[in-house]
Amino acid sequence: MKSKVWYKVLGLLCVFSLLIGTLSACGTGNGDSEQSNNNSEQETSSNGSSTDTNEVTSNVDENGKYVDGIEISFVRGIDDDLASNILPKTPGETVEDNRWLDAYRDTLGIDVSYDWIVKGNETSDAFVQKLNVTLASGELPDVILVNPSQLKQLAESDMIMDMTPYYEEYGSDLLKDVYTQEGDGLLNSVTFDGKLMAIPDMVSMVETTQYLWIRKDWLDNLGLDVPKTMEDLLVVIEAFATQDPDGNGVDDTLGLAITKELYGGAMGLEGFFSGYGAYPNIWVEDDQGDLVYGSVLPEVKDALEVLADMYKKGYLDREFGIKDGGKVSENIVAGMYGVEYGAQWNPMWPLINNYNNDPEADWTAYPIVALEGETAKVPLAFTSSRYFAVSKDFEYPEALVKMCNLHMELNWGETNDFNKYYMPVENGGVGVWKFSPVTPFPPFKNHDAFIEIENARKSGDFSQLTGEPKVIQENIEAFESGDTSQWGWERIYGEDGAFGVLSEYLENDQLIREKFVGAPTDTMTEKLSTLQKMEVEEFVKIIMGESPIEAYDEFVENWYNLGGQAITDEVNAWYDSLD
Repeated sequence: MKSKVWYKVLGLLCVFSLLIGTLSACGTGNGDSEQSNNNSEQETSSNGSSTDTNEVTSNVDENGKYVDGIEISFVRGIDDDLASNILPKTPGETVEDNRWLDAYRDTLGIDVSYDWIVKGNETSDAFVQKLNVTLASGELPDVILVNPSQLKQLAESDMIMDMTPYYEEYGSDLLKDVYTQEGDGLLNSVTFDGKLMAIPDMVSMVETTQYLWIRKDWLDNLGLDVPKTMEDLLVVIEAFATQDPDGNGVDDTLGLAITKELYGGAMGLEGFFSGYGAYPNIWVEDDQGDLVYGSVLPEVKDALEVLADMYKKGYLDREFGIKDGGKVSENIVAGMYGVEYGAQWNPMWPLINNYNNDPEADWTAYPIVALEGETAKVPLAFTSSRYFAVSKDFEYPEALVKMCNLHMELNWGETNDFNKYYMPVENGGVGVWKFSPVTPFPPFKNHDAFIEIENARKSGDFSQLTGEPKVIQENIEAFESGDTSQWGWERIYGEDGAFGVLSEYLENDQLIREKFVGAPTDTMTEKLSTLQKMEVEEFVKIIMGESPIEAYDEFVENWYNLGGQAITDEVNAWYDSLD
């Protein structure tokens, strides 16, 4: 069931030809044809079901299954994990014939097919190029996976369904709960003029939480306490760079690991900046309730000045300005660093590689710190980029919602079969959930698993663990029995693991979520990449002493003059529209 809205193709060729790079504004037809009007009138009734209720009712049983069956088409990519890990360990299953597609057909009467499949995830060149051709052609599958810019263009081109009534009527309580566990941000990201124009794939903002990763063995070697304030941390960084923490008698260690990108889930500086009350690279709310870009607030200058002083004293890598995460990770592996900021997954990369080289490397997660007398706030960036839009010509838009319901139920609902549909032990614990074209999940599922494991630790009874917590605990026990490849699981979910720190963050209300979650504004599309490049370049120059700290004030002025003011106005117009 494909949409062939050829009257919009000419406009869409202009709209989507630039999606690989910077999008520019382009006019499209208004679609006021007789066909469009007829479709609009027949799409939904006030309760969100087809106006031809006799036809729909006769094809759906009391459990919501389409008794005569329906077809639904997607497009998809095959990432490296699916191609080289999951498929080899699930003999007899393919991307087009597997347990998940069987479940949708057998339980819901929905037969899933793919218009095309490419190797590579949705950000790969192969997928992006194929998707742009599909979008520009005007011939859409029933459901199409798009990014925020593409969703905005499809909504403005009137090619996709308003999913509001279908989500409200057909969405299960479990699905609606997980979509709002972190607030309204996820649903707001797909809302245009008050309408839900897509079903978002799940994103967990809490998984971007940064921790202060420190080599505790180096602290112990130098007789230092775990830092509780930024002042304490600066002492630790200095000591790691100057006092031979590894005890090899060679001046070969540095303090804080950072990269030329400055930000990121590993070796990123977001946690360091937050120690000074600064939140660069995200949009935050000011005292007047307006949104402001964190990188242009004065607290950023304070943090940059401290970083510049650390660089001048030799506590930072002299060549960090030309090293990406891969290069800096090589230095971590070699035992050069003892402090870095990063997400909970850092023990899986890059820290485990240091541990493999040096089993004494005791990388431990600690809470990020703030200046004396202040409480650190942990910034959480909004990173959602996967949205499922439904073609306006698809007869059963509610089918997408039903599939999301079933994915949640079979993995985390009361009738779940986690071992079969998520990480089956008999298949080596690989993530067979990736066989499903839709993959919603509870945003706090990893922390929830930690809580279950922690409760079992306290009671001394692990026998009641099931599903994901059971699999994780088995990995921890494997590490404790000598399997060093499982070290990362213990660092994250163990008694002193990262998620114990997250529990503190949550209990103390320390998380700050990014406020702007909308599609890129017009000026963002045109100028944001240039502004971001300017930001990183200027900040690196200030840290490396190539520009004085006063250059920050000039950067702020330039940022506003070169498009930042227009972006700020557009972002606040979007924010006001939510009221």
